[in-house]
Amino acid sequence: MRLSDRLAEQLRSLIDEQGLRPGDRLPAERRLAEALGASRPSVREAIRQLASQGLLRSRQGGGTYVQAREPAADDWPDRHLVRPLDELVSDDPEYRYDVLEARHALEGGTAWHAALRATAEDRRAIQRCFEDIVRFQSSGDPALSARADARFHLAIAEASHNAVLLQMMRGVFELLRSTVTENRQRMYLIQHTQDQLTAQHQALMEAILRGDAEAARTTVWRHLEFVHGSVRKLDEDEARRARSSRLPPFSLTS
Repeated sequence: MRLSDRLAEQLRSLIDEQGLRPGDRLPAERRLAEALGASRPSVREAIRQLASQGLLRSRQGGGTYVQAREPAADDWPDRHLVRPLDELVSDDPEYRYDVLEARHALEGGTAWHAALRATAEDRRAIQRCFEDIVRFQSSGDPALSARADARFHLAIAEASHNAVLLQMMRGVFELLRSTVTENRQRMYLIQHTQDQLTAQHQALMEAILRGDAEAARTTVWRHLEFVHGSVRKLDEDEARRARSSRLPPFSLTS
């Protein structure tokens, strides 16, 4: 487990142990570093991670506060709607394309509203997620690149400040958590695809940062169409190789 992941879990436990409730302010960063036995930059990264998950929110010049927690996936009142879909995806991978189509509908809205509503902190969070994508990609780690990619899209959903869209986005990523990660890792293994994904994410980020809602929506649509086409081609190539491997060996001898 990465240090930032471990510290995030420790910080989450500390919040529970101290009985902090939504709206309560966290101790100063220096005190948290002492309590967790870690450096302040590491604690800062853990705070950013929990903020990206919706547990914390930092106010510029005003400290970090606990936010109202979203219900865990198993506690959602509509979890019975997600389970049948999860089973469908497990039984037939073709359903992943239905989820991509659903993302197309959802993320057009989240990108549009994020461009119009993102706060300064939201913009910084989106930029940090994009920087994580580039950093992990440069280090040759497709798994972490894929996770950063997912966090980037969820950060945009959070910046939309539409609770329904955000909950639906989280449901989509929960539904296909393993499949989405697998697809992204496969794509990040291909260099030219990496470069295209990075350019698309950068264009989306820049549209949101400058407040261009129309460009943000169009850019995310084009990005998801590219993802859809790339995943489809990867699946077709794998199916073709599997068929070829089942052919009997050919011999020139009689």
